[in-house]
Amino acid sequence: MTMPAQYGGHERSAYERYVVLEELLAAGAPQGSHWIADRQSGPQILRNGSQRLKDEILPRIASGDCTFGIGMSEPDSGSDLSSIRTRADKVEGGYRVFGQKVWTTNAQHADYMIVLCRTSPRGEGRYDGLSQLVVPMKDAAITTRPMRDLRGDEELNEVVFDGAFVPDDHLLGQEGDGWRLVGEELAFERSGPDRILSTFVLLSTMAQIVGQNPDRFAAAEIGRLTGRVSAIRQLSLTINRRLSAGQSTDGLAPIMKDMGTALEQDIPEVARRILDLIPSENGDPAQAALATAILSAPCFSLRGGTREILKGMIAREMGLR
Repeated sequence: MTMPAQYGGHERSAYERYVVLEELLAAGAPQGSHWIADRQSGPQILRNGSQRLKDEILPRIASGDCTFGIGMSEPDSGSDLSSIRTRADKVEGGYRVFGQKVWTTNAQHADYMIVLCRTSPRGEGRYDGLSQLVVPMKDAAITTRPMRDLRGDEELNEVVFDGAFVPDDHLLGQEGDGWRLVGEELAFERSGPDRILSTFVLLSTMAQIVGQNPDRFAAAEIGRLTGRVSAIRQLSLTINRRLSAGQSTDGLAPIMKDMGTALEQDIPEVARRILDLIPSENGDPAQAALATAILSAPCFSLRGGTREILKGMIAREMGLR
């Protein structure tokens, strides 16, 4: 919606896009295939990509024909991205990528992955030498292995790069810009409506089940959740306005993500307390909504940065560490 017309977009405002996404999420519409490319990869390429990347990839994102993965986390680096080992060795015409990424959503279906890697050795600064490359996934030197989750789904993946070639003009920004670009990208990932509405269908279902005359306990529980949704949404909109204006969000995005995922995880717990409902993915819509929320909720506070890491970032912004 927000992409320039020359790349197939509609040049609509970030607020208009936000409203549409809210409605899609609230209705539980399937959006996983195009979500990452539209939310962060497309804007990243638009701001920092070469003209070739913009011409070849952005029209495909706008038409829904191109999917992306996020290549940040690694098996041995925990939540400290400064310790990543994936490297991109300079060769004639581009780079050869060696390393491993993990927890990569929908990597087995992705056309491209934006990979955080080392293009030069670590210097005095923790984040020196990091860069981001747009890596085409259709390469024999790339192996993708799905990882089954609690629901039996294979949404997350392990990806191994064994010398995959990436052209020079697939570098985002300049060499060494990786950490700055990661910060920009994660601000989009941590602050959108998807960070408060993952279990909204269940909250709506609770309100419908208790009806117009809930008992005092149910009314209080649903009221508290609704108040939190409203307050966190206002913070999300503030961040959205700042991002669309190219302004810094400082520590707001980590705060928003921490509060939003806590809310998303609390909703199924409240539902279990106030509803006489047996969760079942094969049951009626209410049972299925509860089962899906219970099985999905544990990952909410992991994706996009763990709660512990976010609190450390917030403390740093406040000058407490």
